[in-house]
Amino acid sequence: MLLTILGSHSATPLASAHPTAQILEMKGHIFLIDCGEGTQMQLRKYKIKFSRIKHIFISHLHGDHFFGLPGLITTFMLMGRETEVHIYGPKGIKNAILTFLKVGKVYTNYPLYFHELETTTSEMIFEDEKVSVETIPLDHRVYTNGYLFKEKPNDRKLNVEAARAAKVDLVYYNRIKKGEDVVNREGVLIPNEEITFDPEPPKSYAFCSDTVYKPEIAIQIRQTTVLYHESTFLEDRKDLAEKTMHSTAKQAALIAKAADVNTLILGHYSARYGDLNLFKKEAETVFPNVYLAEDGKRFEF
Repeated sequence: MLLTILGSHSATPLASAHPTAQILEMKGHIFLIDCGEGTQMQLRKYKIKFSRIKHIFISHLHGDHFFGLPGLITTFMLMGRETEVHIYGPKGIKNAILTFLKVGKVYTNYPLYFHELETTTSEMIFEDEKVSVETIPLDHRVYTNGYLFKEKPNDRKLNVEAARAAKVDLVYYNRIKKGEDVVNREGVLIPNEEITFDPEPPKSYAFCSDTVYKPEIAIQIRQTTVLYHESTFLEDRKDLAEKTMHSTAKQAALIAKAADVNTLILGHYSARYGDLNLFKKEAETVFPNVYLAEDGKRFEF
């Protein structure tokens, strides 16, 4: 699982920091999460292949989270794309994007599908044999969702030496990886656990975009491998966080602790703070394993 931060800032872009956008690489998928202004330039800069992006997840309809989308969709067209694109986001995103395209007389030459969301309870919005994606209902000034990306359980790993010693024919390799017991060349049933190793635990990633402090989400994201949680403010402006329906670094850490996640990544910083390490230090008073999202930073788990 590889996470690339394309944009980590809140509201307005800076010369050194773009609005929210991330690329999550998971089990062969390349998911684009939010698409703030300048996202496609960041995709170029960090050498992400446009053609491999097939699923785009937009948390809410504030400009710093989706204003880069019309440009990216247009670029797909100019590149002669044929592969379909699926966009998941709040109800209204289809009309917003198609209005942009209509005004500019842009028409896609590839299938473009919108999956509009409006429920306030979690729902599964994408699933295949490798991963699943479900919404994390958040509480912001407009309808907002986070997203929980989860790997399906991995196949078991064949212990070749043990299988040979047990006289198991390797034609059963795929069945063994799926956890089946098999009969050896002497007609003896060999339990799967005797000829395999446990697989690596499936990984998960919770993306929690703009939201007021909402401790109840800890239940849904419990023991997630990685939690990204917005931290627009520090505790010194907790009053402003409540007023604008954002979170502080300490509040993000409280969510991480309650959910017993492995790693917390902070982001969406207010421009009023010049030293991002202040966010890390504040969060570490509550939760030990904290990282800062910064443009271009990659996290591999």
